[in-house]
Amino acid sequence: MILVTGGAGFIGSNFVLDWIGCEGTPVVNLDKLTYAGNMENLANLSNDHRHIFVHGDIGDSALVGDLLKKHKPRAIVNFAAESHVDRSIYGPADFVHTNVVGTFNLLEEVRSYWSALADEEKNTFRFLHVSTDEVYGSLGPDDAPFTEETPYAPNSPYSASKAASDHLVRAYHHTYGLPMLTTNCSNNYGPYQFPEKLIALMILNATKGRSLPIYGDGQNVRDWLYVGDHCEAIRVVLAKGIVGETYNIGGWNEKANLDVVHTICAILDEYLPNSSFVPHVSLITYVKDRPGHDRRYAIDAHKIERELGWKPKENFETGIRKTVRWYLDNMAWVENVASGNYQNWLAQNYVDRGIS
Repeated sequence: MILVTGGAGFIGSNFVLDWIGCEGTPVVNLDKLTYAGNMENLANLSNDHRHIFVHGDIGDSALVGDLLKKHKPRAIVNFAAESHVDRSIYGPADFVHTNVVGTFNLLEEVRSYWSALADEEKNTFRFLHVSTDEVYGSLGPDDAPFTEETPYAPNSPYSASKAASDHLVRAYHHTYGLPMLTTNCSNNYGPYQFPEKLIALMILNATKGRSLPIYGDGQNVRDWLYVGDHCEAIRVVLAKGIVGETYNIGGWNEKANLDVVHTICAILDEYLPNSSFVPHVSLITYVKDRPGHDRRYAIDAHKIERELGWKPKENFETGIRKTVRWYLDNMAWVENVASGNYQNWLAQNYVDRGIS
């Protein structure tokens, strides 16, 4: 048994599906089900006794404590986080509450649980904290990619809150001996991503003939990691990672945002040749950049390959085709999540950038 927090969100739900499909052992899935948490992501497990879903908050100490005592997990994988930079700019308090205070409360309960385990169980227990490359700050065009030794320099409320949670996890290992592992990943994409992030948003908007808003000049660079590769990497780190270590997980796919959108448009032209919106690239609109927009992220993932033998299977060209195809084949899922509060968010974030 393992406990996964945030397992109804984008990466978390992909991980739960991947874990049960590959490992076959039970998962307790704790998720608050905020706007980005979606039980439809886990529909394939609705009748699977190996998936135990619990609706709740990592900050609820009593609930977490009861779950640990009841299920006695051998490991915890912590995905639970507010994770959208734009939302953190409009409402940073939620990010501090979940990513900092929530992680602290979770760690306190885990420390109490772990301390009471028998020696053998103590030695094999793991707490794996899933973080982001954004904690490292921004790179110049000729700077070397982030390594695990890169100093933290977060530039948004989101990345600052994740940096704080990373530091708490590190401190609980060094102070109390909690057997932790930390992973810092690059930008994920793939099935079940809430359509506020770049790739999912562009696919949704393009199929509807809506504007494709590009911040600034579109030359902000990100390393893109297919979510299936990320899930596999986390399983490898959990199984073989050295306690106390951090592992960067990247896709070796640096792309400018504008190039990503052009690629999506070209694939949609190919998959939907009879669409009235062909060429989809004509929908691109440049909008006001977001405050403090980091220019470039890039991950050096040599450590995890060298020490644990993992490297991504997908390159960007194969991963993005799989992703576009999934969204086209699952438009009912997209329509269900892209309503209500999502529409309110779009209005808040894009109206003042000239997109209605």
